[in-house]
Parts: sequence; structure tokens; C-alpha cells
Amino acid sequence: MSNSRKKIAVIGAGNVGATCAFVLAQKKLGDIVLLDIYEGFAKGKALDMSQNGQVLNYDGNLTGTADYNDIAGADVVVVTSGFPRQPGMTREDLIAKNASIVKQVGEGIREHAPDSIIIMVTNPLDLMTYHMQKVTGFPAHRVCGQAGVLDSARMTHFVADAVGCSEEDVQAMVLGGHGDTMVPLPRFTTVGGIAITNLLSDDVIDAICQRTASGGGEIVQLLERGSAFYAPGSAAAIMAEAVLNDRKRLIPASAHLTGQYGLDDVYIGVPVILGANGIERIIELDLSEDELSSLQKSGNFYKSQLSDILGY
Repeated sequence: MSNSRKKIAVIGAGNVGATCAFVLAQKKLGDIVLLDIYEGFAKGKALDMSQNGQVLNYDGNLTGTADYNDIAGADVVVVTSGFPRQPGMTREDLIAKNASIVKQVGEGIREHAPDSIIIMVTNPLDLMTYHMQKVTGFPAHRVCGQAGVLDSARMTHFVADAVGCSEEDVQAMVLGGHGDTMVPLPRFTTVGGIAITNLLSDDVIDAICQRTASGGGEIVQLLERGSAFYAPGSAAAIMAEAVLNDRKRLIPASAHLTGQYGLDDVYIGVPVILGANGIERIIELDLSEDELSSLQKSGNFYKSQLSDILGY
């Protein structure tokens, strides 16, 4: 019986990784391995969460490790390792620092969890997701990036606030890169099925879109040390759940495009169906000229960085 449990590896036991593991434990999705280069850090957080099993009623095994052998057979690997942003930094400022970390992590995953589906959280998200796919050589549908779920959740919060309604009734749609070039789509953002263009003024919508795009930066400024982790960690856990339970969620995620939206060989945020096979389908929306050009601008920004900085 014990062999039928699902196994989830979370690489990086910092705030984002630990939050992700904590949410996954509460969702009772399987056994969780928290891996970090600082072994005590991973072991300590895993032990703390394990001791919380009775309080929050979960049974999954939570273990901490620094050894990639322990992720063997993982169904899903969530990668959060890397340097967080500091005030004044863009996500893109982290490229060189985090590319070498992602390379090491990717080699560990390729060797020990070759059949896994990878959910990337490391920034700059779209570039590191592309980099991970190249390092592992996994088919692109098995490597995706957590961006749109978080960006849409941020937009949802601002919309619910402005409309004065429950967050549950808001569905936001944010495409493009996980950074300053992201593309919130008010036309496809609804409250109880009603597009927000019918509920809020253009000025309010513009302000919401702006605040969504700089949502992570706003938190970095406020915290002064470190960056957001509750919503990013939870968003990654929701994506892992979609894969583990084959939920076929329609959500925005960073996916590898091969001509969709006029973009080729780049990872960028688009609506996808996420299930047991990873990205099972990319949804191509009928965008207006403005929306499409914003998305292409975002995609091409990352494409140029792929060649200039990462050498692809």
C-alpha cells in the first residue's frame, strides 16, 4: 500500500519552498521531500511541519535532506531554490546568480527523478523555466513555470477589493512574462462571469493592472529583506495538486510556445490545461491587436535575454 502514495520533492527550503511544502501537506497529496543545500535547514523545517500533523490533521511523511538520492521517484518536483530579490532589483537582475543554481538542480532532477513533472518558481521565472527544460532535456510539456497563477491571484485580490466582492467570485487572467512585461487582460477577467470592463472604470482597471505588474516589487519594498512567499508558495502547491490529482485546471502558466501567439521557442505565460501529463494543452485566445502586441513584446524581451545572457 505504501508504494502507491504520491511523492513530491520541493527543492529549496526557504520561505517559498517551505510554504509550498506546508500547503501540500495540508492538502494530503502524498509524501513530501524538502531538499536544500543547507541540510539542517531542510531537516528542521520538515520536522517542524511533521510535528504539526496532528494539529492540522495530515499524515504525509515530511522529510528534509541535502541528498538528491532522496528525491528518487518523485512525481512532481517544485523548484524554488535561488536568490530572492532585494529592494531595487528586478527579477532579471538575478539571471546570472540563479542560472548556475538551476543547472545544478536540473542535473539532480534529471538523474534521480527522470519521469517527474517540474514546476519552476525560481526567478527570473520564464528564463529559468526555459533553462531548466534545456538542462534536463525533458519534453517541454513536463517543465512549466508558476507565474500566471500568482499574478492572477494578485490581480484577483485588487479586483475583489475594488468591486467589494468575494475573492472566490473573481477569475483574473494575466499572461506574458512574470515581471514588468506581464500582460493583465481585463476583458478576460470576470466577477461571477461578468467581465470587469462592465463593473469598473477604465482608470480603476488601469491602476489594478499596474499594481498587478509591480505586485512582487511592492512586497519586496515593504519587506526590505526578502520577497513574497505566502502567495508564491501556495500558487506552486496548487499547480502541483493539478498534476498529482490530474485536475486539468485551466490556468495561466509559463509554457514553451512553438508558434502560438506568433511566438516560437520561448517560455511565456499563457492559458494552459494542467494535468497529470503536465501542460496538456495551450489555449490560444483571440486577442486584440494591443493585447497580442503586448504579449509578443513580453515574449521577445525574454527571447533576447535568452540569447544575450544565457547563450541559447
